[in-house]
Amino acid sequence: MLAGFYERTGLAHAVLQVAEIPDPTPGPGEVRVRLRWSGVNPSDVKSRAGLRSDRMPFPRVIPHSDGMGVIDALGDGVPPARLGQRVWLWNAAWGRPDGTAAQWVVLAQDMAVPLPDATSDEAGACLGIPAMTALHAMLTQGGVAGQRVLVAGGAGAVGHYAIQFARLLGARQVLASVSSPAKAALAHAAGADGVINYREQPLAARVSEETAGQGVDRIVEVDIAANAKADLEMLRTGGQLVVYGSGAPGFELPFFPLIVNNIGLAFFIVYKLSAADRQHAQSVLDGWLVRGILKHNIAQRLPLSAIADAHRLVEQGRLAGNLVLSIP
Repeated sequence: MLAGFYERTGLAHAVLQVAEIPDPTPGPGEVRVRLRWSGVNPSDVKSRAGLRSDRMPFPRVIPHSDGMGVIDALGDGVPPARLGQRVWLWNAAWGRPDGTAAQWVVLAQDMAVPLPDATSDEAGACLGIPAMTALHAMLTQGGVAGQRVLVAGGAGAVGHYAIQFARLLGARQVLASVSSPAKAALAHAAGADGVINYREQPLAARVSEETAGQGVDRIVEVDIAANAKADLEMLRTGGQLVVYGSGAPGFELPFFPLIVNNIGLAFFIVYKLSAADRQHAQSVLDGWLVRGILKHNIAQRLPLSAIADAHRLVEQGRLAGNLVLSIP
């Protein structure tokens, strides 16, 4: 099969290659998926660059945890009805050498989730990390029904979904922060009640205005290192700061404002959701996908042969939305 892979960490164009490697075969409880699309996420790029560790976890790594395709082979113990199913994938490259940047991938059958007919192939490659991160951020800590919610980075791959999910789950008010007029338009289109361009307006002051001085009940935070101070200014007493990302390895939060305002802190990584949390989120997401009511913000489509260019684009952080690779 044709696959994109790397055998050492480093710059995208220096280490990523596309070549033929042996086709995989499913073992007991596994399915083989003929991939159509592979989703590229910041975590994939950081792993390839060696930002978490410059030591290779496996001799060869096929990157990307997200993908979409069709099950074309079954291992022992897998129900025959699964053959031919359109599926979306999660955690394909988490703790494994073989992700979705290839023509085939083999993985445990529960990691291949049926994709409703109302959802496009490309969108299926955006669900494992962006959509599930956004959804868990809204479901955790009691959910967002009746809350005022601020989505940091409302035009990003996660943020665009988070705005929609907040509305669908009954949030009272949904605000979003963005960094440009074009991104503001995307956040408005996703359903945000108010959008604040933090490069042009004072974020905390504008959030106070939008909430009549009450502050927000929940902030879904993409970069705690950059926004920690402002976040504490924008949360109401008893508010929740739900964090899924940081632009730096370390940050500081002052103790007194946290304790005197009863601020709740929740940190999570979507790769390590509990089985119960994952099942709940997948069930909720499936209901919306069946109805075809979600907007999927795909900013760029490239062929597998351009995997190095794709990594560089994600690395630059300028895309407003998801990047997916078509698999030949």
